[in-house]
Amino acid sequence: MTAGPTAAGPAAGGDEGPGAVAARLTGRPVRHERRMSSALAEVTLDGGQTVMVKRGDDPGAVRAEAAGLRWLAESGTVRLPALHGQDGRWLVMDRVASGRPSAAAAARLGRDLAALHAAGAPAFGAPPPGGPEDATIGLAPMRNVPGTDWPRWYGEYRVLPYLRRAVDDGTVRPNEAAVIERVVERLPDLAGPAEPPARLHGDLWNGNVLWGADGHAWPIDPAAHGGHRETDLAMLHLFGCPHLDRILDGYQDAAPLADGWADRIGLHQLFPLLVHAVLFGRGYAEQALAASRAALAL
Repeated sequence: MTAGPTAAGPAAGGDEGPGAVAARLTGRPVRHERRMSSALAEVTLDGGQTVMVKRGDDPGAVRAEAAGLRWLAESGTVRLPALHGQDGRWLVMDRVASGRPSAAAAARLGRDLAALHAAGAPAFGAPPPGGPEDATIGLAPMRNVPGTDWPRWYGEYRVLPYLRRAVDDGTVRPNEAAVIERVVERLPDLAGPAEPPARLHGDLWNGNVLWGADGHAWPIDPAAHGGHRETDLAMLHLFGCPHLDRILDGYQDAAPLADGWADRIGLHQLFPLLVHAVLFGRGYAEQALAASRAALAL
């Protein structure tokens, strides 16, 4: 890609560009800027360090991501890009040098995720300290409202809001919605043994796991909140992940999952599948319906 506007100067149209943002938020001169998309740029600082500059048009989303990165980092468990600064529209964080997935890195990620989850949260749905109640997951809204009972909370704040919107948009038909509503009604019986609130990454799909040149896996772009630990693992299953079996082995060695966890993967995938149905359409709605029917058949 070609370089963007002058590193420390404004972008076209008078808006502050990523280089100027990096200089302002890090307090260091900028040597080079490379635009990767309309919302993401690599910026090289004086001295050779490269940072990522990310723009968000929703101030709540920027605040939520920054708070999530800090909250996850406070646990001292998973490896996360260091956050150098934020304001209402921008985040500046370390760039992770790309490497290749490895079985050893996957096993370490599993152990680290187990430790992250064990760091806990004040409640299901608890936002990170300093994070907003009205957050986002990807491009969709996500409300972080604390609750003490996971089945009730999960149905009310992670399944039904997206189901209602999908029905309103015509992505899910009313008779199909009844299938998912039956799952919500049966959640107390389907959820398995009670678990304490875990500290979740919250959007842990394959695209949000970077495999670093240092031989470690780095989760990025969290939608962090208090939740059920099986939800993070179910999201890793949703779109596949390199060496997923080794991630799970590492996790189980550190913190064994409750019996029947594999049968509950589809139940925990209802949330991200319905989010995707709202954002991307009918194909994900059909997957959510299939997961619901499988859960009801258990």
